[in-house]
Order: sequence, then structure tokens, then C-alpha cells
Amino acid sequence: MKAIQITEPGKVQVVQIEKPEISADEVLVKIHYVGYCGSDLNTFLGKNPMVKLPVIPGHEIGASIEAVGKNVPEHLKPGMPCTVNPYTACGKCPACRNGRPNACQFNQTFGVQRHGAMCEYIAVPWTKVLADEAITSRDFAMVEPMSVGFHAVNRAEVTDLDIVMVIGCGMIGVGAVVRAALRGAKVIAVDMDDAKLALAKRLGAAHTINSKTENLSSRLKELTNGYGPDVVIEAVGAPQTYVTAINEVAFTGRVVCIGYAKTEIAFETKYFVQKEMDIRGSRNAMPEDFRAVMEYMKRGTCPVEELISGIFSVEDSQKAMEFWAADPAKVFRIFIRFV
Repeated sequence: MKAIQITEPGKVQVVQIEKPEISADEVLVKIHYVGYCGSDLNTFLGKNPMVKLPVIPGHEIGASIEAVGKNVPEHLKPGMPCTVNPYTACGKCPACRNGRPNACQFNQTFGVQRHGAMCEYIAVPWTKVLADEAITSRDFAMVEPMSVGFHAVNRAEVTDLDIVMVIGCGMIGVGAVVRAALRGAKVIAVDMDDAKLALAKRLGAAHTINSKTENLSSRLKELTNGYGPDVVIEAVGAPQTYVTAINEVAFTGRVVCIGYAKTEIAFETKYFVQKEMDIRGSRNAMPEDFRAVMEYMKRGTCPVEELISGIFSVEDSQKAMEFWAADPAKVFRIFIRFV
């Protein structure tokens, strides 16, 4: 069967690999669409230290159930559209023992620490399969990246009393915008791209700020009566956005970090103490975050077409990555279509 490999920085190729067989507790998943993730882009650019090349990328999965093992529960049936939880959990580390397997110390995510889903079929434990006939296989490829933003909102313990600033309105950031708005919070979306901000507004943001053309600090004072947002979700991973989160959050506020900064960052650590703030990391997503995104998708209000920046064939997977690398700020998600 066909598979896509990143063989070295800047090079993607189509290869042939063996079609997997399933055990009694596994599901054979037929891949329809897989989204390129930021981690895949970093692998392509040679900036992902967690990846050993060559690697099959891909963990944003839109698929269908092809076959099931004899021990698989009856609610999973061949033909059902599905996605796959792409993380592993050891069950023994502190995170797993504390009921947070999404942050497993020894997690292996598809396409990063192990081969991913950019191939025609994958075999996975049935416990990792989330299926629903009310969601298309294409739209299922949106579930994992949005669930990461949903999880960040859970980590922030957002309620309807909060003002939430989301810095970065890419795919994960807009997931945070949606989830915070669904919880009744007043959301302020921040980005440097007006098109992304307009979409964030349609997804539930009460206010938007273009940090390239507006004075972010002044606008925040206007929108929060001078106090700052109760919650800041950092979804960029740049030194300046990390510093902004710390500087602008309200006293006793919560800062949740999703993005990975590539360099060391200097902070005014007095704010840590003076504001008595909570600074929390947010990694991957929990099964309930996946389910929450699925329920949101079934409402039919998500502008999925606007979140797809391009759909490319397997043979054009190199071109797809080059398209994203040329202007990453303009891309939400790029899909590779297998069927």
C-alpha cells in the first residue's frame, strides 16, 4: 500500500509498505484524509528534534472502519466514519497515575515518536477509535487539532465569568476560541492576520485585536476595564507572545501555554509573585476533548470549508508541504487525500 515519508529535511516521497493485519482487539482503519500538522512542517524543515527520519507523518485522521477484530465491541462497525486518538500512554508514569494520560512521560504520537497515519490503512487498538455516522470522514480530520485547543480551555478552567484572550488564531487557537465561547466566556482573539481574526469572530470571539497594527496593551485595557484578561491561552510558541501572556494577564489570572518556544525566554518574574498567577502547560488532548469537538462538529455551525487551506493528492504531498512552508501564517490546515 501507498505511504508518505519525510525522508530528509525538505524531501517527501511516496513509498510502498505492507498493509497491516489486525489482532482480535484491533480495528483496521481505512485512511481518507490526513492533515499536515505543525509538527510535520517542523519535521520537513529539519526543526523537529523528537523525530528520527525517515518517518511517516500524520496524526490528524479522517477515516472509516474497514474491519474489526473478534473482540471489538459492537458499536464499532465496518463502514463507519471515524478518527483515531493518536497518542499512547504507558499507564505507569506520574501523569498516567494521576489520570492525565495525554501528558504521559513516554507518549508516542503518530508521526512524531512513531510512524503516523499517512498511508492507506492503519491498525489500531479499538479503544483509540472514535466513530460517528453523523460526521464525514473529511471533517473527522479536524477533530484532533481542534481538541488540542479545547483541552487548553479545560486546563484554564474557563467559566462564563471569565474574559479569555487567545493569542494565535491558527487551527489550535480557533479551537480554544470555540471552546471558550461555548462555555460562555467573553473571548478576545489576537493575531496578526485580519482574515484569521475575522474567522475567529465568526467562531465566537467577542473582540479581535491585530497585534501588528494595534496597541495590544491599550486595547486590552479598554476591553477589560484596565484589569487584563482572566485567562490567556498562548497558541503561538514565540518568545514575544509568551512574554505578552505573562505581562497582560490579570492579577490571580491563569496563563495556559500550548505553543513551544524554540529559544529561551526572559520574564519579569516579579509578575509571577505579584499577580499570584497560575502558569499551566497544555499538552495534546483527553478523550473527552475529542468527544466535545465531535459534538460541536455535529451542530453544523463550524465553517469547515474555511478551515481547509488546501486538499492535495498523495502524489502531490511534496508540493503540499512546500505550499505550507512558503507562507505558514496563511494556512489553517492542509489535507492529503487518500481516497
